[in-house]
Amino acid sequence: MLFVREPGGTEIGERIRALLLDPDHGRLVPRTEMLLFAASRAQLVAEVIRPALAAGTLVVCDRYVDASLAYQGVGRGLGVEVVRAINDIGTEGLLPDLTILLDIDPAVGLRRARRTSKGTAGTGHWDGGDRLEREALAFHERVREGFLALAGNEPRRIRMVDARGPVEHVHRAIWDLVIAFLRGESGGRPPEIVP
Repeated sequence: MLFVREPGGTEIGERIRALLLDPDHGRLVPRTEMLLFAASRAQLVAEVIRPALAAGTLVVCDRYVDASLAYQGVGRGLGVEVVRAINDIGTEGLLPDLTILLDIDPAVGLRRARRTSKGTAGTGHWDGGDRLEREALAFHERVREGFLALAGNEPRRIRMVDARGPVEHVHRAIWDLVIAFLRGESGGRPPEIVP
């Protein structure tokens, strides 16, 4: 099993990640943001994900195309279809077999981020978060609506977990979905696993 994250996961992707999340880059226009996420994703797919899948490895990715559809397509107002078209080019149409959406009220999620952030130089104090975490609550509410709409349109692939509860309950719910999917019990198509 291979775990990767977005943006990032490659040398080029990590450099793009630094640009995207740096709070000092607040003037980044939405189209640039969308294209940078897609560029990082394209590199990750070509360099890491496709080779891993070809070798029979199960890949778990922290964020992927659905995040851009919600953040840039809905949150930034660029339109889901525009963002989808750009990402289809970058990923050559590669989509996950299963997406787990951790759903929580944005105000609660931002409070949690502030509590768990290490802050600047490990001080334990929230430093305002990354560029996206610093966005207004209204932006995060639009993003959530985008995610919920995506889940409503693809309920077999995008499975929701209520993230309001204790970490242990959320963790258990995620594992239950993953195990059911791997066993073919979730209604989705389980991946072919090569021993």
